[in-house]
Amino acid sequence: MDLEFADRKLRKRCETEKEAVRAWGRQCAGKLMRRLVQIEAADSLAVLMQLPGARCHALKGDRAGQFAVHLEHPRRLVFEPAGDTTRFSERGALLPERVTAVRILEVVDYHD
Repeated sequence: MDLEFADRKLRKRCETEKEAVRAWGRQCAGKLMRRLVQIEAADSLAVLMQLPGARCHALKGDRAGQFAVHLEHPRRLVFEPAGDTTRFSERGALLPERVTAVRILEVVDYHD
């Protein structure tokens, strides 16, 4: 899949190991780097959702439309589908097999 980032600061933190370690610690940074490789290697969101270790899942409530993959507990990598609207069915439901680009939004513990 193609990756976009919410802003340049987040891109730098996610793409530079030193910055990721500074922001989230060595273990979380290592897991983040692996997750980003997995996301890029996946053909679609449907493939990513099948990876058992990633535990990719849709979020609810005020985060509806976003997805998360597990990093180091309790942190998650949160992202949303990016690109055109052909990823939706006629009834407006998301079709994960059509999502081929995502926008990385944040690394966060949203359980607080």
